[in-house]
Amino acid sequence: MAKAQSSRLLTINTGSSSLKAALYDVAAPAPRLVLAAKVERIGLDDGHACLTTAHGEMLFDEHKNVPDHRAALLFLLDGLRHTEYHESPCAVGHRVVHGGRRHSEPHIITDELLEELRLLIPIDPAHLPQAIEAIETVGDSYPTVLQVACFDTAFHRHMPRVAQIYPLPQRFEEAGVLRYGFHGISYESIMEQLRCLDPAAYAGRVVIAHLGNGASMAAVKGGKSVDTTMGFTPTGGLMMGTRAGDLDPGVVLHLLDLEGGNAGALSDLLNKKAGLIGLSGLSADMQDLLEQESSSSQAADAVDLFCYQARKFLGALVTTLGGLDVLAFTAGIGEHAAPIRERICDGLNYLGIELDPQRNQNNRRSISADGSSVRVLVLPTDEDLMIAGHTQRLMAEAGGLHVPV
Repeated sequence: MAKAQSSRLLTINTGSSSLKAALYDVAAPAPRLVLAAKVERIGLDDGHACLTTAHGEMLFDEHKNVPDHRAALLFLLDGLRHTEYHESPCAVGHRVVHGGRRHSEPHIITDELLEELRLLIPIDPAHLPQAIEAIETVGDSYPTVLQVACFDTAFHRHMPRVAQIYPLPQRFEEAGVLRYGFHGISYESIMEQLRCLDPAAYAGRVVIAHLGNGASMAAVKGGKSVDTTMGFTPTGGLMMGTRAGDLDPGVVLHLLDLEGGNAGALSDLLNKKAGLIGLSGLSADMQDLLEQESSSSQAADAVDLFCYQARKFLGALVTTLGGLDVLAFTAGIGEHAAPIRERICDGLNYLGIELDPQRNQNNRRSISADGSSVRVLVLPTDEDLMIAGHTQRLMAEAGGLHVPV
C-alpha cells in the first residue's frame, strides 16, 4: 500500500546572516502554523538556533557556531526529524529576494530557474547566494519534493513603466538596471489582511510603511503596486538599521575615492555600517536609540532623520496615488515603536492623517482618530504564511505531483 503524502509544508526565509523556517499543516484550505525555527548570526562565533511550537513551547534553544546557511538549514532539518513531525514535507517554499525582470509571480523551482537566479547574483550578492544554497540543500535532503520560489520583487513588477526606469542610456535598462522594489511578500501580506478587513479600502489608495531593520514604503492602488522607495537593490530609499538608503551619486563616487577604489569596502559601508548605526555610532536598534536620544545628540539625529525621511517619502508616494485612504505600518519598528509612528504622522493633518494618541500608544490595530479621513492601521506582516499559501496553491495546480529539482 502506498504511503500517504505528508500534509506538512516547509517555508524557508534566508537573510544575509540568518535563516528562518516554518512548518505548516496544509490539510485544511488555509495553512496552519505548526512549528517555527530560526538561526541567527550565521558565520559568527555566537550563533543562536531555536525551534518553537505554534503555541510558544520551546523545543530547543542552543547557542552554537553555525558556519554557513547550508549548515544552518541542515541543523534545522535534523531538529525537525527529532520531533513528531519527522516525515518529509510535501513541498518547500522559499523567499527569494530578487527575481529579476522576468518573474512577477511565484514559480516552481527548476534547474532552469536556478540558473537564472545564479545570473542575478551580481545584482544581489547579499541575499541570492544564501537562497540558492538553501534550495540546493533542500534538494539534496528531499530530492523529489516540490520547491517553490516566492520573489520579493514580484509584487512591484507591474508598476507603471515610468516608476521602473532610471534616467540612463537604454543599454542599461536592457542590461536589467531598473527599479525593482523589495519587501513584496510583506506588502502582499498586508494587502491580504486589508482585503479581509475592509474590501473597499483594499481597492483604494494605500501606503504601506514596512519599517524594520530593512525599511521601505510602497504606494498601492486597487491592490497593485504603483511605486516604492527601494530601487535596483535593497540598499536604496529610506535609511535603515545598517543601510544608507538614497545618496547623491556624487557622494558615492567620493566615498569610493576615500575607500581607495575598493568597491567591496564601499558596499560594506553602505549596507552594514551606515543608516541608524552609522549616524548614531551606537546601535541599529530603534528602541535603543529612543532610550538614548535624550543623552546622545547622535542618537537624536538618527531618530530624527529616520522619521523625516519616512514623512518625506510618504508625501511623495501620496502624489503618485492622487490622495490617500489608508496608511498601514508594519514590521518591527512599524508594529512596535509608537513614538516613531507619531513623529512620522505629526503635521500631516493636511493629508487627512490624524492619530489617536492613546490608540497609538497601545499599539491598537486602528490608531487613527475618529475624525481622521485617512485610516491609519498597525498590521503584523506574515511573510511565511504568504509563502506557504503560494506554495500550497502551486502544489495543487501541479496536481500534488513531486517535481525534482
